[in-house]
Amino acid sequence: MPPSEPPVLQGTVFENYALLSLDDLCRMCAVEAQRIVELVEEGIVQAREAGAAPLSFAPADVRRARIALRLQRDLEINLAGAALVLELMDEIETLRRRLHREVGR
Repeated sequence: MPPSEPPVLQGTVFENYALLSLDDLCRMCAVEAQRIVELVEEGIVQAREAGAAPLSFAPADVRRARIALRLQRDLEINLAGAALVLELMDEIETLRRRLHREVGR
């Protein structure tokens, strides 16, 4: 039996300093614009104004939006709960970095 081919991975490469349009974020999260607007209203992602584009987003917002949307879909958590989960995840990451710095001394 011949070995199976490894799966082909697809993705989008973007720079950490580049801003994403609302359409970009919608495409990357596979949702309609209204869902992203709801995330903005809840404070899960932060819209930035950049030139002609009415809403722009940082690359980190892709991760935050995907996590919030997955929490809603898989665990049926409302947006306020998803915002709290993301805030706690950020706090954990901050504490881990601080611990790593302290241990490294």
